[in-house]
Amino acid sequence: MVRFGASVFGLTILLGGLPALADPATAIKLRDQALADPTAYEILESLTSEIGPRPAGSPAQMRARDWAVAKMKSLGFTNVHVEPFAKRAWLRDGETAEIVAPVPQKLAILGLGGSVSTAADGITAEVVVLRSLAELKSAPANAFTGKIVLVNQPMTRTQDESGYSSAVAARGAASDAARRGAVAYLTRSISTSTARAPHTGGFGYAADAPKIPAGALGVPDADMIEHLATSGPVRLHINLQSHVVDATAWTISGDVLGSSKPDQVVVVGGHIDSWDPGTGAIDDGAGVAISAAAAHLIDKLPRHPARTIRVVFWGSEETGGSSAAYLEAHKNELDKIVLAGESDLGSDNAYLLELPKGAVDDPRLAALPTILAPLKIMVGKTPALDGGADVEAIRKAGVPVLALHQDASRYFDYHHSSDDTLAIVDPVQLRQNVAAWAATLYVIADSDVDFRAGQQPAK
Repeated sequence: MVRFGASVFGLTILLGGLPALADPATAIKLRDQALADPTAYEILESLTSEIGPRPAGSPAQMRARDWAVAKMKSLGFTNVHVEPFAKRAWLRDGETAEIVAPVPQKLAILGLGGSVSTAADGITAEVVVLRSLAELKSAPANAFTGKIVLVNQPMTRTQDESGYSSAVAARGAASDAARRGAVAYLTRSISTSTARAPHTGGFGYAADAPKIPAGALGVPDADMIEHLATSGPVRLHINLQSHVVDATAWTISGDVLGSSKPDQVVVVGGHIDSWDPGTGAIDDGAGVAISAAAAHLIDKLPRHPARTIRVVFWGSEETGGSSAAYLEAHKNELDKIVLAGESDLGSDNAYLLELPKGAVDDPRLAALPTILAPLKIMVGKTPALDGGADVEAIRKAGVPVLALHQDASRYFDYHHSSDDTLAIVDPVQLRQNVAAWAATLYVIADSDVDFRAGQQPAK
Protein backbone atom coordinates (compact mmCIF):
# COMPACT_ATOMS: atom_id res chain seq x y z
CA MET A 1 0.00 0.00 0.00
CA VAL A 2 2.81 2.39 0.82
CA ARG A 3 4.57 1.72 -2.48
CA PHE A 4 1.33 2.09 -4.42
CA GLY A 5 0.47 5.33 -2.60
CA ALA A 6 3.90 6.75 -3.29
CA SER A 7 3.57 5.94 -6.99
CA VAL A 8 0.16 7.57 -7.21
CA PHE A 9 1.51 10.59 -5.34
CA GLY A 10 4.42 10.96 -7.73
CA LEU A 11 2.19 10.54 -10.77
CA THR A 12 -0.26 13.13 -9.48
CA ILE A 13 2.53 15.65 -9.05
CA LEU A 14 3.70 15.00 -12.61
CA LEU A 15 0.18 15.60 -13.82
CA GLY A 16 -0.18 18.72 -11.76
CA GLY A 17 -3.16 17.29 -9.90
CA LEU A 18 -2.19 18.06 -6.28
CA PRO A 19 -2.39 21.50 -4.73
CA ALA A 20 0.86 23.23 -3.78
CA LEU A 21 1.83 22.85 -0.13
CA ALA A 22 4.34 25.05 1.67
CA ASP A 23 7.04 23.21 3.57
CA PRO A 24 6.12 23.39 7.29
CA ALA A 25 9.75 22.86 8.28
CA THR A 26 10.76 26.03 6.47
CA ALA A 27 7.96 27.98 8.15
CA ILE A 28 9.07 26.67 11.55
CA LYS A 29 12.67 27.63 10.78
CA LEU A 30 11.55 31.16 9.88
CA ARG A 31 9.50 31.37 13.07
CA ASP A 32 12.42 30.37 15.25
CA GLN A 33 14.90 32.61 13.44
CA ALA A 34 12.58 35.59 13.93
CA LEU A 35 12.47 35.07 17.68
CA ALA A 36 16.19 35.85 17.83
CA ASP A 37 16.41 38.35 14.98
CA PRO A 38 17.09 42.03 15.85
CA THR A 39 16.09 43.46 12.45
CA ALA A 40 12.66 44.79 13.42
CA TYR A 41 13.94 46.62 16.48
CA GLU A 42 16.83 48.08 14.48
CA ILE A 43 14.42 49.33 11.81
CA LEU A 44 12.14 50.83 14.45
CA GLU A 45 15.00 52.45 16.32
CA SER A 46 16.27 54.00 13.10
CA LEU A 47 12.86 55.33 12.04
CA THR A 48 11.91 56.83 15.40
CA SER A 49 15.29 58.36 16.22
CA GLU A 50 16.49 59.47 12.80
CA ILE A 51 13.13 60.67 11.43
CA GLY A 52 10.87 61.10 14.49
CA PRO A 53 7.22 62.12 14.13
CA ARG A 54 5.98 61.95 10.53
CA PRO A 55 2.65 63.70 9.90
CA ALA A 56 1.53 63.58 6.27
CA GLY A 57 2.35 66.88 4.62
CA SER A 58 5.28 67.68 6.91
CA PRO A 59 8.96 67.97 5.96
CA ALA A 60 9.58 64.94 8.19
CA GLN A 61 7.42 62.79 5.96
CA MET A 62 9.64 63.65 3.00
CA ARG A 63 12.62 62.45 5.04
CA ALA A 64 10.66 59.32 5.93
CA ARG A 65 10.04 58.65 2.24
CA ASP A 66 13.76 58.77 1.48
CA TRP A 67 14.54 56.72 4.58
CA ALA A 68 12.04 54.05 3.50
CA VAL A 69 13.46 53.74 0.00
CA ALA A 70 17.00 53.41 1.34
CA LYS A 71 15.92 50.93 4.03
CA MET A 72 14.02 48.69 1.61
CA LYS A 73 16.96 48.61 -0.78
CA SER A 74 19.39 47.82 2.04
CA LEU A 75 17.15 44.90 3.08
CA GLY A 76 17.37 43.48 -0.43
CA PHE A 77 13.84 44.12 -1.67
CA THR A 78 13.32 44.50 -5.41
CA ASN A 79 10.98 46.80 -7.34
CA VAL A 80 11.39 49.45 -4.63
CA HIS A 81 9.38 52.47 -5.69
CA VAL A 82 7.39 55.45 -4.48
CA GLU A 83 3.72 56.16 -5.24
CA PRO A 84 2.85 59.85 -4.67
CA PHE A 85 -0.68 61.08 -4.10
CA ALA A 86 -2.17 64.49 -3.40
CA LYS A 87 -4.03 65.36 -0.21
CA ARG A 88 -5.06 68.19 2.05
CA ALA A 89 -2.83 67.98 5.10
CA TRP A 90 -3.72 69.27 8.57
CA LEU A 91 -0.69 70.44 10.57
CA ARG A 92 -0.56 71.52 14.21
CA ASP A 93 0.64 74.94 15.37
CA GLY A 94 0.59 76.38 18.91
CA GLU A 95 -1.88 75.11 21.52
CA THR A 96 -2.66 76.09 25.12
CA ALA A 97 -5.48 75.57 27.59
CA GLU A 98 -6.11 76.63 31.18
CA ILE A 99 -8.74 76.98 33.83
CA VAL A 100 -9.27 80.67 34.54
CA ALA A 101 -11.92 80.27 37.26
CA PRO A 102 -12.49 79.27 39.99
CA VAL A 103 -8.75 78.48 40.35
CA PRO A 104 -6.15 79.18 37.64
CA GLN A 105 -4.55 75.95 36.40
CA LYS A 106 -2.76 74.94 33.23
CA LEU A 107 -4.27 72.06 31.26
CA ALA A 108 -2.72 69.43 29.01
CA ILE A 109 -4.41 69.62 25.58
CA LEU A 110 -3.93 68.53 21.99
CA GLY A 111 -6.00 69.76 19.09
CA LEU A 112 -7.83 67.02 17.22
CA GLY A 113 -6.69 66.40 13.67
CA GLY A 114 -8.85 68.37 11.26
CA SER A 115 -9.96 70.95 13.83
CA VAL A 116 -10.40 74.55 12.83
CA SER A 117 -8.39 77.08 14.79
CA THR A 118 -9.70 79.35 17.49
CA ALA A 119 -9.37 83.09 17.01
CA ALA A 120 -5.78 84.24 17.47
CA ASP A 121 -6.46 85.20 21.08
CA GLY A 122 -8.36 81.98 21.82
CA ILE A 123 -11.76 81.34 23.40
CA THR A 124 -12.78 81.96 27.01
CA ALA A 125 -16.08 80.44 28.10
CA GLU A 126 -17.79 78.38 30.76
CA VAL A 127 -17.46 74.63 30.33
CA VAL A 128 -20.34 72.17 30.46
CA VAL A 129 -19.23 68.71 31.56
CA LEU A 130 -21.12 65.69 30.21
CA ARG A 131 -20.29 62.19 31.38
CA SER A 132 -21.18 60.41 28.16
CA LEU A 133 -21.62 60.99 24.45
CA ALA A 134 -25.23 59.86 24.81
CA GLU A 135 -25.84 62.77 27.16
CA LEU A 136 -24.61 65.17 24.49
CA LYS A 137 -26.69 63.61 21.74
CA SER A 138 -29.86 63.70 23.84
CA ALA A 139 -29.51 67.39 24.73
CA PRO A 140 -31.97 69.80 23.09
CA ALA A 141 -31.11 72.49 20.56
CA ASN A 142 -29.35 75.54 22.03
CA ALA A 143 -28.64 73.65 25.28
CA PHE A 144 -25.00 74.78 25.26
CA THR A 145 -25.14 78.18 23.60
CA GLY A 146 -21.92 80.10 24.21
CA LYS A 147 -20.37 77.22 26.20
CA ILE A 148 -17.44 74.88 25.78
CA VAL A 149 -18.66 71.29 25.90
CA LEU A 150 -16.49 68.60 27.51
CA VAL A 151 -17.48 64.94 27.15
CA ASN A 152 -15.69 63.07 29.94
CA GLN A 153 -16.49 59.50 28.97
CA PRO A 154 -13.97 56.85 30.10
CA MET A 155 -12.64 54.13 27.83
CA THR A 156 -12.73 50.44 28.81
CA ARG A 157 -9.49 48.46 28.62
CA THR A 158 -9.87 45.35 26.42
CA GLN A 159 -7.51 42.89 24.76
CA ASP A 160 -8.99 43.63 21.36
CA GLU A 161 -10.08 46.94 19.86
CA SER A 162 -13.64 46.80 21.17
CA GLY A 163 -12.99 49.24 24.01
CA TYR A 164 -11.59 51.77 21.56
CA SER A 165 -14.35 51.17 19.04
CA SER A 166 -16.92 51.92 21.72
CA ALA A 167 -15.23 55.06 23.02
CA VAL A 168 -13.82 56.70 19.90
CA ALA A 169 -17.10 58.17 18.70
CA ALA A 170 -16.70 60.83 21.39
CA ARG A 171 -13.66 62.15 19.51
CA GLY A 172 -15.85 63.02 16.52
CA ALA A 173 -18.70 64.80 18.31
CA ALA A 174 -17.77 68.44 17.69
CA SER A 175 -20.66 68.86 15.26
CA ASP A 176 -23.12 67.47 17.83
CA ALA A 177 -21.93 70.13 20.27
CA ALA A 178 -22.02 72.86 17.61
CA ARG A 179 -25.62 72.05 16.69
CA ARG A 180 -26.51 72.78 20.32
CA GLY A 181 -24.77 76.15 20.38
CA ALA A 182 -21.31 75.27 21.73
CA VAL A 183 -18.37 77.50 20.80
CA ALA A 184 -15.76 74.75 21.27
CA TYR A 185 -15.65 71.01 21.93
CA LEU A 186 -13.36 69.01 24.20
CA THR A 187 -13.18 65.30 24.81
CA ARG A 188 -11.47 63.27 27.48
CA SER A 189 -8.61 61.57 25.63
CA ILE A 190 -9.60 58.25 24.08
CA SER A 191 -7.16 56.43 26.31
CA THR A 192 -6.93 53.72 28.95
CA SER A 193 -4.12 55.52 30.75
CA THR A 194 -4.26 57.79 33.78
CA ALA A 195 -1.17 59.64 32.57
CA ARG A 196 -1.62 63.34 31.90
CA ALA A 197 -0.45 63.25 28.30
CA PRO A 198 -3.40 63.98 25.99
CA HIS A 199 -4.14 61.78 22.98
CA THR A 200 -4.97 63.30 19.62
CA GLY A 201 -6.70 61.71 16.61
CA GLY A 202 -8.59 62.69 13.51
CA PHE A 203 -12.25 63.49 13.02
CA GLY A 204 -14.54 65.18 10.51
CA TYR A 205 -17.20 67.87 10.66
CA ALA A 206 -20.79 67.30 9.59
CA ALA A 207 -21.93 69.41 6.66
CA ASP A 208 -25.01 70.70 8.52
CA ALA A 209 -23.24 72.17 11.57
CA PRO A 210 -20.90 75.10 12.29
CA LYS A 211 -17.23 74.18 12.53
CA ILE A 212 -15.98 74.77 16.07
CA PRO A 213 -12.48 74.15 17.49
CA ALA A 214 -12.00 70.68 18.99
CA GLY A 215 -9.35 69.25 21.29
CA ALA A 216 -8.57 66.40 23.67
CA LEU A 217 -7.64 66.85 27.32
CA GLY A 218 -5.42 64.59 29.36
CA VAL A 219 -7.47 62.13 31.42
CA PRO A 220 -6.62 63.60 34.86
CA ASP A 221 -7.39 67.13 33.65
CA ALA A 222 -10.79 66.09 32.33
CA ASP A 223 -11.57 64.46 35.68
CA MET A 224 -10.39 67.54 37.56
CA ILE A 225 -12.68 69.82 35.55
CA GLU A 226 -15.60 67.50 36.22
CA HIS A 227 -14.83 67.59 39.94
CA LEU A 228 -14.63 71.38 40.01
CA ALA A 229 -17.86 71.69 38.02
CA THR A 230 -19.79 69.89 40.78
CA SER A 231 -19.19 72.94 43.01
CA GLY A 232 -19.97 75.71 40.54
CA PRO A 233 -19.16 77.23 37.14
CA VAL A 234 -15.75 76.53 35.62
CA ARG A 235 -14.32 78.85 32.96
CA LEU A 236 -11.69 77.77 30.49
CA HIS A 237 -9.44 79.55 28.06
CA ILE A 238 -8.31 77.51 25.06
CA ASN A 239 -6.16 78.48 22.10
CA LEU A 240 -5.83 75.95 19.29
CA GLN A 241 -3.93 76.92 16.16
CA SER A 242 -3.37 74.84 13.04
CA HIS A 243 -3.20 75.16 9.29
CA VAL A 244 -4.15 73.09 6.24
CA VAL A 245 -2.00 72.82 3.11
CA ASP A 246 -2.15 71.14 -0.26
CA ALA A 247 0.47 68.41 0.03
CA THR A 248 1.89 65.26 -1.47
CA ALA A 249 2.11 62.04 0.51
CA TRP A 250 4.02 58.95 -0.55
CA THR A 251 3.43 55.24 -0.26
CA ILE A 252 6.60 53.16 -0.61
CA SER A 253 6.78 49.47 -1.50
CA GLY A 254 9.27 46.74 -2.27
CA ASP A 255 9.02 43.08 -3.25
CA VAL A 256 10.33 39.67 -2.33
CA LEU A 257 9.87 38.23 -5.82
CA GLY A 258 7.99 34.98 -6.09
CA SER A 259 9.97 32.01 -7.42
CA SER A 260 7.33 30.50 -9.71
CA LYS A 261 4.20 32.68 -9.54
CA PRO A 262 5.65 36.21 -9.30
CA ASP A 263 2.49 37.82 -10.71
CA GLN A 264 0.47 36.60 -7.72
CA VAL A 265 1.07 39.06 -4.88
CA VAL A 266 0.55 38.96 -1.12
CA VAL A 267 0.42 42.54 0.19
CA VAL A 268 1.50 43.31 3.75
CA GLY A 269 2.81 46.37 5.56
CA GLY A 270 2.22 49.26 7.93
CA HIS A 271 1.71 53.00 7.62
CA ILE A 272 4.78 55.20 7.78
CA ASP A 273 3.01 58.43 8.73
CA SER A 274 2.30 59.22 12.38
CA TRP A 275 0.85 61.83 14.67
CA ASP A 276 3.21 64.51 15.87
CA PRO A 277 3.32 64.43 19.71
CA GLY A 278 5.45 61.26 19.95
CA THR A 279 7.73 59.48 17.50
CA GLY A 280 5.18 57.01 16.14
CA ALA A 281 6.87 53.91 17.53
CA ILE A 282 3.78 51.76 18.04
CA ASP A 283 1.58 53.69 15.61
CA ASP A 284 2.82 52.60 13.25
CA GLY A 285 6.57 52.32 13.15
CA ALA A 286 6.15 48.87 14.65
CA GLY A 287 3.99 47.72 11.74
CA VAL A 288 6.55 49.01 9.28
CA ALA A 289 9.33 47.20 11.14
CA ILE A 290 7.42 43.94 11.66
CA SER A 291 6.38 43.54 8.03
CA ALA A 292 9.79 44.52 6.64
CA ALA A 293 11.68 42.23 9.03
CA ALA A 294 9.37 39.28 8.33
CA ALA A 295 9.73 39.66 4.56
CA HIS A 296 13.49 40.13 4.91
CA LEU A 297 13.82 36.75 6.61
CA ILE A 298 11.84 35.15 3.79
CA ASP A 299 14.00 36.94 1.23
CA LYS A 300 17.10 35.25 2.66
CA LEU A 301 15.75 31.74 2.04
CA PRO A 302 17.58 29.65 -0.59
CA ARG A 303 14.31 29.51 -2.52
CA HIS A 304 11.67 32.23 -2.37
CA PRO A 305 8.05 31.16 -1.95
CA ALA A 306 6.05 30.80 -5.15
CA ARG A 307 4.14 34.07 -4.83
CA THR A 308 5.55 37.56 -4.48
CA ILE A 309 5.40 39.20 -1.06
CA ARG A 310 5.00 42.97 -1.36
CA VAL A 311 5.87 45.11 1.66
CA VAL A 312 4.03 48.43 1.64
CA PHE A 313 4.62 51.49 3.83
CA TRP A 314 1.39 53.47 3.37
CA GLY A 315 1.81 57.23 3.38
CA SER A 316 -1.23 58.76 5.11
CA GLU A 317 -3.35 56.62 7.39
CA GLU A 318 -3.77 58.99 10.34
CA THR A 319 -5.34 61.83 8.36
CA GLY A 320 -6.60 59.60 5.58
CA GLY A 321 -5.94 59.18 1.89
CA SER A 322 -3.54 56.27 1.49
CA SER A 323 -6.18 53.55 1.28
CA ALA A 324 -8.05 55.24 -1.56
CA ALA A 325 -4.79 56.18 -3.25
CA TYR A 326 -3.57 52.59 -3.15
CA LEU A 327 -6.77 51.38 -4.76
CA GLU A 328 -6.50 54.03 -7.47
CA ALA A 329 -2.88 53.12 -8.22
CA HIS A 330 -3.59 49.38 -8.39
CA LYS A 331 -7.21 49.16 -9.56
CA ASN A 332 -6.25 47.41 -12.79
CA GLU A 333 -4.27 44.66 -11.04
CA LEU A 334 -6.47 43.78 -8.09
CA ASP A 335 -6.97 40.27 -9.44
CA LYS A 336 -3.24 39.69 -8.93
CA ILE A 337 -3.42 40.54 -5.22
CA VAL A 338 -4.27 37.18 -3.66
CA LEU A 339 -4.37 38.44 -0.06
CA ALA A 340 -3.67 41.64 1.89
CA GLY A 341 -3.14 42.62 5.51
CA GLU A 342 -1.67 45.35 7.67
CA SER A 343 0.13 45.38 11.01
CA ASP A 344 -1.24 48.45 12.80
CA LEU A 345 -1.91 47.75 16.46
CA GLY A 346 1.46 48.29 18.05
CA SER A 347 4.18 45.88 19.06
CA ASP A 348 2.67 43.62 21.73
CA ASN A 349 2.09 39.90 21.20
CA ALA A 350 -0.13 38.62 18.41
CA TYR A 351 -2.68 36.11 19.70
CA LEU A 352 -5.17 35.37 16.90
CA LEU A 353 -4.93 34.82 13.16
CA GLU A 354 -8.05 35.22 11.03
CA LEU A 355 -8.15 34.22 7.37
CA PRO A 356 -10.71 34.72 4.59
CA LYS A 357 -13.85 32.61 4.68
CA GLY A 358 -13.18 28.94 4.02
CA ALA A 359 -9.39 29.24 4.14
CA VAL A 360 -8.99 27.96 7.68
CA ASP A 361 -10.34 24.55 6.58
CA ASP A 362 -8.18 24.31 3.48
CA PRO A 363 -5.77 21.34 3.82
CA ARG A 364 -3.02 23.40 2.21
CA LEU A 365 -3.03 25.64 5.31
CA ALA A 366 -3.55 22.85 7.82
CA ALA A 367 -0.06 23.25 9.29
CA LEU A 368 -0.62 26.84 10.41
CA PRO A 369 -2.17 26.08 13.83
CA THR A 370 0.77 23.81 14.71
CA ILE A 371 3.31 26.33 13.43
CA LEU A 372 1.78 29.22 15.38
CA ALA A 373 0.89 27.35 18.57
CA PRO A 374 4.34 27.81 20.22
CA LEU A 375 3.83 31.56 19.78
CA LYS A 376 0.52 31.25 21.68
CA ILE A 377 -1.40 32.29 18.58
CA MET A 378 -4.76 30.74 17.76
CA VAL A 379 -6.06 30.28 14.23
CA GLY A 380 -9.66 31.42 14.44
CA LYS A 381 -12.69 29.90 12.73
CA THR A 382 -14.23 33.35 12.24
CA PRO A 383 -13.26 34.88 8.88
CA ALA A 384 -11.26 38.09 8.77
CA LEU A 385 -13.55 41.05 8.16
CA ASP A 386 -10.96 43.83 8.48
CA GLY A 387 -7.36 43.69 7.35
CA GLY A 388 -6.42 47.23 8.40
CA ALA A 389 -7.34 50.78 7.43
CA ASP A 390 -4.91 51.00 4.53
CA VAL A 391 -6.21 47.87 2.81
CA GLU A 392 -9.86 48.73 3.38
CA ALA A 393 -10.40 50.25 -0.08
CA ILE A 394 -8.97 47.23 -1.89
CA ARG A 395 -10.93 44.93 0.45
CA LYS A 396 -14.15 46.64 -0.58
CA ALA A 397 -13.04 46.20 -4.19
CA GLY A 398 -12.80 42.44 -3.68
CA VAL A 399 -9.30 41.68 -2.38
CA PRO A 400 -9.36 39.07 0.42
CA VAL A 401 -7.76 40.09 3.73
CA LEU A 402 -6.19 38.43 6.74
CA ALA A 403 -5.95 39.78 10.28
CA LEU A 404 -3.24 38.98 12.79
CA HIS A 405 -4.69 40.38 16.01
CA GLN A 406 -2.40 41.78 18.68
CA ASP A 407 -2.90 42.25 22.40
CA ALA A 408 -4.18 45.82 22.70
CA SER A 409 -4.41 45.80 26.51
CA ARG A 410 -1.84 48.58 26.90
CA TYR A 411 -1.79 49.97 23.36
CA PHE A 412 -4.31 52.71 24.09
CA ASP A 413 -2.31 53.91 27.07
CA TYR A 414 0.12 55.42 24.57
CA HIS A 415 -1.25 55.71 21.05
CA HIS A 416 -1.63 59.20 19.54
CA SER A 417 0.23 60.73 22.49
CA SER A 418 3.70 62.01 23.37
CA ASP A 419 4.35 58.65 25.06
CA ASP A 420 4.33 56.80 21.72
CA THR A 421 8.09 56.32 21.66
CA LEU A 422 10.62 53.50 21.38
CA ALA A 423 10.76 53.28 25.19
CA ILE A 424 7.40 51.49 25.36
CA VAL A 425 8.32 48.79 22.82
CA ASP A 426 9.10 45.36 24.24
CA PRO A 427 11.70 43.81 21.89
CA VAL A 428 10.66 40.26 22.81
CA GLN A 429 7.02 40.87 21.89
CA LEU A 430 8.09 42.73 18.75
CA ARG A 431 10.02 39.65 17.61
CA GLN A 432 7.03 37.43 18.36
CA ASN A 433 5.06 39.46 15.82
CA VAL A 434 7.82 39.09 13.25
CA ALA A 435 7.81 35.33 13.84
CA ALA A 436 4.05 35.17 13.34
CA TRP A 437 4.07 37.19 10.15
CA ALA A 438 7.12 35.46 8.67
CA ALA A 439 5.70 31.96 9.16
CA THR A 440 2.20 32.93 8.04
CA LEU A 441 3.36 34.83 4.97
CA TYR A 442 5.61 31.98 3.90
CA VAL A 443 2.87 29.35 4.14
CA ILE A 444 0.41 31.56 2.25
CA ALA A 445 2.87 32.72 -0.41
CA ASP A 446 4.16 29.21 -1.11
CA SER A 447 0.68 27.76 -1.54
CA ASP A 448 -1.80 28.04 -4.38
CA VAL A 449 -4.83 28.67 -2.18
CA ASP A 450 -7.48 30.80 -3.87
CA PHE A 451 -8.59 33.06 -1.03
CA ARG A 452 -11.43 34.49 -3.13
CA ALA A 453 -13.13 31.11 -3.40
CA GLY A 454 -15.14 31.35 -0.18
CA GLN A 455 -15.83 35.07 -0.26
CA GLN A 456 -19.14 36.83 -0.49
CA PRO A 457 -19.20 40.07 -2.50
CA ALA A 458 -17.46 42.82 -0.54
CA LYS A 459 -19.64 45.37 1.23
